[in-house]
Amino acid sequence: MKTTIAILSIFFSFFSLAKAAEPAKEESAAVTRLIDAVISDDLGDFIKDGEPAFQKLTQEQLSAVSAQLKPRLENGYDTTYLGALTQQGYQVTLWRIRFKDGKDDALATLSMKDGKVGGFYLR
Repeated sequence: MKTTIAILSIFFSFFSLAKAAEPAKEESAAVTRLIDAVISDDLGDFIKDGEPAFQKLTQEQLSAVSAQLKPRLENGYDTTYLGALTQQGYQVTLWRIRFKDGKDDALATLSMKDGKVGGFYLR
């Protein structure tokens, strides 16, 4: 009986971990929207769901990122959710961007609070 309880306890622990390994739909949609805005170099789309500080980004800043990543993104990419953490009240999700060109991947971090984007960084 104790063995059965221990096995069930382990099973439910793994189930809980597996379930936590999925991003929220809101975060997944935000990453897609932000990457699409980088590809199209569209500042309005990039900042529209952002907090006031995020909305202060300039077209020049976005264009610099877009010029660097647009060709690789247009060639194709996949995003993979890597995990999440909480920092200063923000839900920070980590994403791997694997480019179809087979060269180095990129790491994206998305910071959100109350449905607003506080930061989106591509490394």
